[in-house]
Amino acid sequence: MKNRILFLLAFLLGSIGLNLNAQNKLFTPEDAAGVNPALFAAGMSQLQWLADQDVYTFAEGNFILAGKPGKNEADTVVDLSVLNQMLRSLSIDSLKRMPSIRWIDAESGYFLNQKKLFRLNLPSKDLTLITSFPQDAENIEIKLPSLKAAYTIKNNLYLSERENHTRITDEIDGIICGQSVHRNEFGISGGIFWSPDGEKVAFYRMDETMVTQYPLVDVSKRVAELKNERYPMAGMTSHEVTIGVYDLKSQSVVFLKTGLPADQYLTAVSWHPESKAIYTAILGRDQKQMKLNQYDAATGEFVKMLFEEKEEKYVEPLNPMFFVPESENSFIWISQRDGFKHLYHYQADGKLIRQLTTGEWVVTAFLGFDAKGKKAFFMATKESPLEQNAYSVDLKTGRIIRITPQKGVHRTNVSHSGLFALDTYSNSIVPRETHLLSTNGKSMKILRQAENPLKDYKLGETTVFTIEASDGTPLYCRLIKPVDFDPEKKYPVVVYVYGGPHAQMITESWMYGANYYLNYLAQKGYLVFTLDNRGSDKRGRAFEQIIHRNLGKIEAEDQMQGISYLKSLPFVDAERIGVDGWSYGGFMSIHLKLNYPETFKVAVAGGPVTDWKYYEVMYGERYMDSPESNPDGYIQTSLINQAHKLEGKLLIIHGDMDPVVVWQHSLSFLKKCVDEGKLLDYFVYPGYEHNVRGRDRAHLIKKISSYFDENL
Repeated sequence: MKNRILFLLAFLLGSIGLNLNAQNKLFTPEDAAGVNPALFAAGMSQLQWLADQDVYTFAEGNFILAGKPGKNEADTVVDLSVLNQMLRSLSIDSLKRMPSIRWIDAESGYFLNQKKLFRLNLPSKDLTLITSFPQDAENIEIKLPSLKAAYTIKNNLYLSERENHTRITDEIDGIICGQSVHRNEFGISGGIFWSPDGEKVAFYRMDETMVTQYPLVDVSKRVAELKNERYPMAGMTSHEVTIGVYDLKSQSVVFLKTGLPADQYLTAVSWHPESKAIYTAILGRDQKQMKLNQYDAATGEFVKMLFEEKEEKYVEPLNPMFFVPESENSFIWISQRDGFKHLYHYQADGKLIRQLTTGEWVVTAFLGFDAKGKKAFFMATKESPLEQNAYSVDLKTGRIIRITPQKGVHRTNVSHSGLFALDTYSNSIVPRETHLLSTNGKSMKILRQAENPLKDYKLGETTVFTIEASDGTPLYCRLIKPVDFDPEKKYPVVVYVYGGPHAQMITESWMYGANYYLNYLAQKGYLVFTLDNRGSDKRGRAFEQIIHRNLGKIEAEDQMQGISYLKSLPFVDAERIGVDGWSYGGFMSIHLKLNYPETFKVAVAGGPVTDWKYYEVMYGERYMDSPESNPDGYIQTSLINQAHKLEGKLLIIHGDMDPVVVWQHSLSFLKKCVDEGKLLDYFVYPGYEHNVRGRDRAHLIKKISSYFDENL
């Protein structure tokens, strides 16, 4: 098997790198759990552009400072002590720290504190209380510059115009307005959409009354209480979603006539810049066809279909339309239709102008346009699947310019003019740096250079390389060696796996994407290996969709290619290999343990899917189709059906309030093991959902690491 070493960390004594043999500190379980803020590289708080100005602002202690390209010094624009004086003049308690201020224009900003919305005028140093939201208000969406707001209370939508609050919907239990729908699939993160002119607000209405209520039990009460979750499992009845449009002038709601079937998916909600038309992408339940439709915002009437996309396996729109400024007649659409996610420039009537980007790489985010609408800005993996860099593309010529000069994974914010960018990045040897860039690809100023937070810690050497899948596809791997590594010794291995869609474990970011938990295991004497198999993210359609209808098979084949590589290394103890994963990774961990018991001595699985028929409709049917159309696939991928193959040590961990991978998954597997006379270890975190966060995560890490210590 061909082994192509791409990156090797082996730095001299005292360097900033990851092989810090001169240092002696080791991670505690608390450190590995990520609860020690001192171990995270310092960034810049509230870094943003001052509205449409080429001026950037950031918080520093009790101040917000403003800087300009070409100017070395930053000026104070907000002083917390002065802000507190203004708050006290309104009979409101002082703040202990600077609130999160967002800019309305060059002279004013707004912030929320304790459900109160304030407007701050910079020149006059005047603070105005705009409105007070009810304490149970959620999903607050503020429209600039008017500071009108739409929000939800429980399952209904409300509107505020200063102190005037209006209830927009009056729905029964089981019908939800103004919130995210389709279980946050298809890129959906909210359910309120203001029109550009601020005179209308669109919102999702989700009818879940027909969906089975799944019983979650809260055991923290003296008498345990039911906390039902409406959970549509694959093949079962799903919820029905429509889109309403509330007109502030007429105080009336119309619903888009999106038609039948009622259980179709609505996403990519977008407004035309003139606020007269609204758009949504519609997918059938089988997710193999997407139509981008236009509707009249005043009447809800269907206007036209702009275009459609069809795929044999599935279509997955994740982004809205991005209308070009200074040209209300064209927009950008992100599509994977040629095999990789790229930018397409369309006329507003749906006629394709041109495909703006091409190649065997993917666009990962859209950043916006310059003020004149001549260029579009985006993030992409153009240099490497492990990197994310910022680029501009000329809408007429298609010329692409790389903006971020440093290798790594970047987060970039382009100014309104399109001339400058604020960029924060890390790579394998840079914990975090923030630069002011010109969009021609030059760094103008380093705004913040974080110290290495691990400079006093003893870490093992990390390498990133590729091996080949059975079909020759390169697969990225990461290997962390134990501290004080001796190539003459043999070491046990922990394989850390995820393996599913929309995830990438190995990146050209700080520590190559490895978290402190993995390095904690290396400090305890384990080789820690990770492989991004086919089916994972940022490698294109064919790479991702090869797992369709038979989850686990291809992923496991690729993981075993990694095992073959490990066994070829003289310092690997091939009799002591374990595997650990959570969620999809928990599914993979059990799958590998059941199907390759001679290889994996120990397995740990957290929150595991054990049968895809118990998983939610949108995700499950996208990757597996329905149980009715793919019965053999569901039977073959069910870990419950394979429980009889269990040999050796397996620990399953689950939160009993998990609303994502419901507790039934692991309990059903446990019951089958009992039926088959198979022994395993099982641990429940009461009150926790799909993972164990916060203080108790250190307990989880102790539990997992001690299991490997005792059994591997």
